[in-house]
Amino acid sequence: MAQVHTTYLRRLPAVDEILRHDQVQSWIEQFSRNAVTAEVRQVLDTYRQQILQTTDTAVLDALPMDLDTIAQHIHIQLASNQAYRLQRVINATGVVIHTNLGRSLLASEAVENLQTVAASYSNLEYDLERGQRGSRYAHVEAALKALTGAEAALVVNNNAAAVFLALQALAANREVVVSRGQLIEIGGSFRIPDIMRGSGAILREVGTTNKTHPRDYAQAINDQTAMLLRVHTSNYRIVGFTSEVALPELVQIGQAHNVVVMEDLGSGTLIDLRPYGLPEEPTVPEVVASGVDLVTFSGDKLLGGPQAGILVGKAAYIDAVRRHPLNRALRVDKFTVAALEATLKFYSDPEHAIRHIPTLNMLCMAPQDIARRANRLRRRLSGPAQCAYRPSLVDGTSAVGGGALPMAQLPTKLLALQPAFCSVADLERYLRCRQPVIIGRIAQDQFLFDLRTVQDAEIPEIATALQERVPAS
Repeated sequence: MAQVHTTYLRRLPAVDEILRHDQVQSWIEQFSRNAVTAEVRQVLDTYRQQILQTTDTAVLDALPMDLDTIAQHIHIQLASNQAYRLQRVINATGVVIHTNLGRSLLASEAVENLQTVAASYSNLEYDLERGQRGSRYAHVEAALKALTGAEAALVVNNNAAAVFLALQALAANREVVVSRGQLIEIGGSFRIPDIMRGSGAILREVGTTNKTHPRDYAQAINDQTAMLLRVHTSNYRIVGFTSEVALPELVQIGQAHNVVVMEDLGSGTLIDLRPYGLPEEPTVPEVVASGVDLVTFSGDKLLGGPQAGILVGKAAYIDAVRRHPLNRALRVDKFTVAALEATLKFYSDPEHAIRHIPTLNMLCMAPQDIARRANRLRRRLSGPAQCAYRPSLVDGTSAVGGGALPMAQLPTKLLALQPAFCSVADLERYLRCRQPVIIGRIAQDQFLFDLRTVQDAEIPEIATALQERVPAS
């Protein structure tokens, strides 16, 4: 038995012999000798395992062990292992700020600016006017001040970091008063009590889940109180028998007791989206105008920019946060600065922002425009594909996503497929496992495409993917 195995193992080519193969030589130029050699050893080891697992000579004789076949196996392995794990996905779910799929898309101008800065040296921390070291925050601070009306601004790597840093810098070892109805949890287990505990601040809960009154805050303030923290419930709403303290009133309480008032807006938006059919959401300029000392919000949700946590407010408090040692650990890199600066430039005109920032454009897209895009996709399907998928347009709703505007229902038109040759689950798996990846949704045994979140250039790609799956007649 061992003799059988030995005979077939000897038929395998040596590593050096495979490396001298013409095709393999070209892959060495492309991927490096070390990478190719590792794959050669891996493929040969797979062959050895196959040989050792059987004594059936008919099976062993059928095992292709010629150099060309082995080279093809190596190429498949190379292509798979050298491919990027983080890859492009076509989002046909209709969830605009899809956390699992990378949240907001950047405007093309932001992408161009990011590429320029990434491919060359930049004045990230160099003041060109004075010819000396400058601040990386200067590139976006002026724009944030102008757009929000704040005295100062600071950017860190995400909003959780912004909240944590502010608490650490302004309230460590002291009490922070928060309404019980605002002790939120967002995705990734971000909980206000946990963030507060980690920052060293002491949580002082007031009110009840559904009702908190001005007297609750006022009665909680003592010599150990450092801050009144108001947390916007951006990912849920409490409705019915409710009451909460309006921000201007909370600011008055804070000023009367010389206590910092901070608002965590979470998603954060710079413009009023109600004229475009979206629910009311407090804008950053409105919150700043209330007199609040600090406001924190995200850069990659309703703002439509890169992942970032933005702090705006009174200069004295922003400066205190900026000087804190932890700020260096949470600071943004040149890529975030480049993308955020380009995104902010659109906000001088709300209409301009909605046209050019993909997140805002998708949120404000009318159902009839989505229907036209769905019909474009349907028309691209050939006759056989039409019969195979039986496409139809149905009414539906899109979601904002990202923990923003939880009550928003965005009317949409969905392209629904009812495949006749496979299950809906099989179609979903095929689209998810090919290149480019296509993610849609399933409901009532139909595969649904919401074209709200599909880019124009991606419509032909979806059509091609669908047609390639249709069995040959």
